Amino acid sequence: MTPHLQTSQGRSLAYHKSDGAGPTVVFLGGLKSDMEGTKAIYLQDWARARGQAFLRFDYSGHGESSGRFEDGCIGDWHHDTLAMIDALTDGPLIVVGSSMGGWQALLLARARPDRIAGMVTIAAAPDFTEDGYWASFSQAEKEALERVGHVERPSDYMEPYIITRRMIEDGRAHLVLRAHLSLPFPVRCLQGTVDTAVSTETALRLLEHADCPDMRLTLVKDADHRFSDGPCLGLIEAAVAELSHL
Repeated sequence: MTPHLQTSQGRSLAYHKSDGAGPTVVFLGGLKSDMEGTKAIYLQDWARARGQAFLRFDYSGHGESSGRFEDGCIGDWHHDTLAMIDALTDGPLIVVGSSMGGWQALLLARARPDRIAGMVTIAAAPDFTEDGYWASFSQAEKEALERVGHVERPSDYMEPYIITRRMIEDGRAHLVLRAHLSLPFPVRCLQGTVDTAVSTETALRLLEHADCPDMRLTLVKDADHRFSDGPCLGLIEAAVAELSHL
């Protein structure tokens, strides 16, 4: 049976944790993704084989955790991440954030900078509620958001997203590209050039914006948002391995 962590907000969060040596690798998944995704399972198997500690989990409203996706927002999932890190890990962390998980990784860096030994982002999507959703809404969609409380947006990768007014408003309270962003540890950013969900411009904006002594961006020609074929998984593994040994 999948273990669950009960949080102070009353949420029940499903997780899988493998014990081992540090630094602990923590995988932060994307919007509407769960901890059973290809990248999370691949990294867990890789970490277990080398005796390195690993943690993956479902945010509230995702996977096996409690709650409905439509009721959640960036701040809720940030609190979920903090609860997991604080309760289930000790010592230094290598944080791997995929898509929305990249935004969560940056929020974690702001909240727990001393815990992070290194960070790997995969198609990181910081501030996407504002720069992606809100910026692209038509006037009719903005009015519907105000009137009905949500709008639907199609996805190239799954069923349509329900975007709520709460998600937009809460997102504005958690933006990371509008103020100083200190990342005082090595960061490796991975980005596909044919990603239709997160653009290379977003990856370059993060690279330019962050205050980081050792930050590198790798653009992978013809890789899409999933970033989960064999060569892409190899790049993720190599990045985590490099940071684990620094």
